[in-house]
Order: sequence, then C-alpha cells, then structure tokens
Amino acid sequence: MLRDVNELQGLTIRATDGELGSAKQFYFDDDSWAIRYVVVKTGGWLAGKEVLISPYSILKTDWSAREVDVALTKKQVENSPSIDTHLPVSRQHEISYLGYYGYPYYWGGPYLWGSGYYPSGLAVPSVVSNQIGTGKSHASSNDTHLRSTEAITGYHIEAVDGEIGHVHGFVLDEQAWAIRYIVVSTTNWWPGKKVLVSPAWIKKISWGELKFYTALTREAIKNAPEYIESRKISRDFEDDLYIHYGQPPYWLHEAEHRSLFSLSSV
Repeated sequence: MLRDVNELQGLTIRATDGELGSAKQFYFDDDSWAIRYVVVKTGGWLAGKEVLISPYSILKTDWSAREVDVALTKKQVENSPSIDTHLPVSRQHEISYLGYYGYPYYWGGPYLWGSGYYPSGLAVPSVVSNQIGTGKSHASSNDTHLRSTEAITGYHIEAVDGEIGHVHGFVLDEQAWAIRYIVVSTTNWWPGKKVLVSPAWIKKISWGELKFYTALTREAIKNAPEYIESRKISRDFEDDLYIHYGQPPYWLHEAEHRSLFSLSSV
C-alpha cells in the first residue's frame, strides 16, 4: 500500500508497555530512498525528548486509530544511545543504535534492507553478531546518506530544460518502507498542480543549491497525471504514470531481483 508521508506524521507510537509519543518526521537514505528511522517526539515520560524508531521494530499499524505498535519497551527506548535529531546521523551513530537493539545492518546485504526487501522479520540478534565486524570496518570510510524529509521539503525541482516546481512531499511504500515517489508542486506553471516523480529519475541532488535535478523535461512533468492527496494511489494510476514518462515500473525490476535471488538460493 502506498501512503502519503503526511499520513504518517502525528501517528501515535506505542511500545509494549505504553505510549512512546508521536511521529514527527523521517530519515531516509538518499542512496536507496528507504526510510530508515522515524523521529518520535516523546511525551512527558521522557521530557519530550526526540528519539529514533527503526521500521525493524514495527509490529503493526492501525490506520483507523492512527497508532503504530512497536516491539520495544519504554525502558529500552529510554536507555537507547543518545542521538541529536537536529544534527546529521552518522554511520557511527547507526552502528551504536542498531547494535543496541540487535538489528541487522541494512548496508550488509544486496537488498533494500540488507538481507531482505522488507524490514519486517529481520530483527534477529544472531544476524547482528555476524555483521558487527563488517559494520565497524565500513564506519570510517563510508559515512551515512541519511536525510530528513522535513529538511528537504521545499527543494526546487530542475528539469533538463529548466526549473519546474518544488518538493511538496513524499509517497511511501508502507511494506518496504521506501519512498516510491517525490510529490512535486508545479507552481512555476499556470495553473499549477501536484505530480509524482520517481526517485529513480533524479540525476543529482545539490544540497548547497537546495535543488533536485531530474532526467525529465518540463513538458513531461507538467503534463503528468495529477496527484490528488485525498485519493489512494492505485496500480492503474501507477501504470498510467510510467506509460506517460516512458519508464519501466519499479515492481518489474524488483520482481526480476526476487526471481534471481530465488534461483541463487536453490
């Protein structure tokens, strides 16, 4: 199921022994576009401190009640490694955090979440013990690519032939915890509308210029199917989107990778 990231903001995060707080923003990996952490603003029990919650810990999401259950206790969260959510999260911070909870290193395998496509079911301590050395060896040379969804909202979108709009938001695959689309507001054109652009079509991100560079033309983006936030994104809508842009859909690429993985496992 695809969800607008705005739907996730404000969700109540519940530990096994009580409420932790509410989802505030998200850190995503600008290489794979997976959402690696939810920034949770805790309640009075932790003096409103902001903590990170990994999708590895999520048990279930009740969208009608706007609640997310995680396989953590409040004491675990309270004693977790301190991370300043107002500063970049480094690979060293991640190693400390993932090691504390017994989570696998997502950079330790060929798929979106290391050894799998989805974070669910991967939080096995034995996996971590086998990867501790590998993770530390990479820590000094390969820094993290984590970015805040809140920080980059508003970045300008540059097509191959000029500016076309700005980043309005993101659309998330709730099973893979991956950003499938960037929501682009084409207010540079009249009349403006919101359209979707896949991260796969982003050639470069200039953090200094606050700008995304795409491999698309302004005309292609301007004439793309309109994205209306109140409507669920159907597979038919996605089909139309990829046909419009003349690009192969992500699910075919992922199906091919799963098939190759299945053959190699035989």
